Amino acid sequence: MNKGKVDVLLGLQWGDEGKGKVVDVLTPKYDVVARFQGGPNAGHTLEFEGQKYVLRSIPSGIFQGGKINIIGNGVVLAPDLFMDEAKALEASGHELKKHLHISKKAHLIMPTHRVLDAAYEAAKGKSKVGTTGKGIGPTYTDKVSRNGLRVGDIFENFEQKYAACKARHEAILKSLHYDYDITEVEKKWMEGIEYLRQFEIVDSEHEINRILKSGQSILCEGAQGTMLDVDFGSYPFVTSSNTICAGACIGLGIGPNKIGNVYGIMKAYCTRVGAGPFPTELFDETGDTIRQLGHEYGAVTGRERRCGWIDLVALKYAIMVNGVTQLIMMKSDVLDGFDTIKACVAYKQNGREIDYFPYNIEEGIEPVYKELPGWKTDMTHFTSEDQFPQAFKDYINFLEAELETPITIISIGPDREQTIVRK
Repeated sequence: MNKGKVDVLLGLQWGDEGKGKVVDVLTPKYDVVARFQGGPNAGHTLEFEGQKYVLRSIPSGIFQGGKINIIGNGVVLAPDLFMDEAKALEASGHELKKHLHISKKAHLIMPTHRVLDAAYEAAKGKSKVGTTGKGIGPTYTDKVSRNGLRVGDIFENFEQKYAACKARHEAILKSLHYDYDITEVEKKWMEGIEYLRQFEIVDSEHEINRILKSGQSILCEGAQGTMLDVDFGSYPFVTSSNTICAGACIGLGIGPNKIGNVYGIMKAYCTRVGAGPFPTELFDETGDTIRQLGHEYGAVTGRERRCGWIDLVALKYAIMVNGVTQLIMMKSDVLDGFDTIKACVAYKQNGREIDYFPYNIEEGIEPVYKELPGWKTDMTHFTSEDQFPQAFKDYINFLEAELETPITIISIGPDREQTIVRK
């Protein structure tokens, strides 16, 4: 933790690495937690005191009483989904309105954005990206094309601004010959707008920099993962925002010199949701076993995740573009029962072995594996790294040597308590 600095926590794979749990574990050390990109397609799951929570837009620090949580300008917000999420948290006893601040510059996901999302996917046919249909992409498209509707707009001439944006969307949908009915969705969306007005709507870039100037610390929470970054991920099968560390500067309005530690989260294996290349994907019984043991189904969508062995080529790339200072390994316990563990250490592309992440991984990529002995030990009840079996210690040492970055936290189960902080 760095006083007066911003530490960043983000995923290094294709999302679903377990960021929510880690943010919740780290939050007690920080004064503020902030989300800097993404929308309600990303579900961060937290489990503690016998309860399970899924956060979609609200930062994971909301469970630490008294902490300020900020939804930054880089986030896209769906008022109706936000309302459902916030009300559910309030019903379970968590005070939101005093502790959750929302940037005026965050863009709003409109009902017609969701329809456009579905229409664009349908038009792509076999080339579908596999979006969650939440309207994220079309909202970011409007933002970049300077046609967006922002949270700050709800206080001034909102009806006119909304009508103009909706009319533009309707013209596009008419040209696509796409049938839809948003009557009920729009009604609830407008209720969400009224609910949103009850929160602290702030100039978040000013607030964040005041916080830093006062010597307080901020933990930035990323959504999705590095390999889904719009610039550096497996394009075009990516999300619509910058998921990497640099996105925290853009999505919150902070200078790069304020960044302190960069925590990179990875699973002990790999998963991916939706379409797109996945070099280490397993189509056999091993992949099914990992899926079942790891409960690899989307927290928001329930979609089955594709599973495979850990990809060190992609991880080295992710560590490089993010400037990762510490690694956090999740779901180590899922591999507890395997005789042999595999790790991809290189790719074969068109018959040639390469050790870097190339421009195109869609075709002709074959993983080159190193095999390591499994530890064959149930680690879910361990409380210290001293209890780790030697084979698991060897696996950690191997990963640290390959990735040239220390693994400082290891998760051995879904609960907050099942977290080992290494000495």
